[in-house]
Amino acid sequence: MDYEAWRNILLSMPGAYEDFPFGADAAVFKVAGRHREKAKMFGLLMHRGEVLNLNLKCDPALAEQLRAANPQITPGYHMNKKHWNTVTSGLPLELMRDLIEDSYDLVVASLPRLDREALGWKGIVGRG
Repeated sequence: MDYEAWRNILLSMPGAYEDFPFGADAAVFKVAGRHREKAKMFGLLMHRGEVLNLNLKCDPALAEQLRAANPQITPGYHMNKKHWNTVTSGLPLELMRDLIEDSYDLVVASLPRLDREALGWKGIVGRG
């Protein structure tokens, strides 16, 4: 997958938008309910050298399992390594979508109820 493909999936999440608080080289994807100033990050897309990296929030237990099973998934670069993964190219599209959706869900779940309702969020749905 390339930058634009990942970017499009990130921006397809309800209420998601792109911001550049760290400069033009790092696209931060945030979600907000009713108040954009209280938005929270669920993705960070950047190049490290020639490698495209996407930082995504992840449940700590699942993060360990994903890292063990996929060499493209490592502890989050410049992030809390317990709660964030860095993903590089080479994963199936379906898995990438699941990882992005999981990150989004974890962040939206932490928003106030009225913000979750404004997004039309129904809660974390199990995959399987």
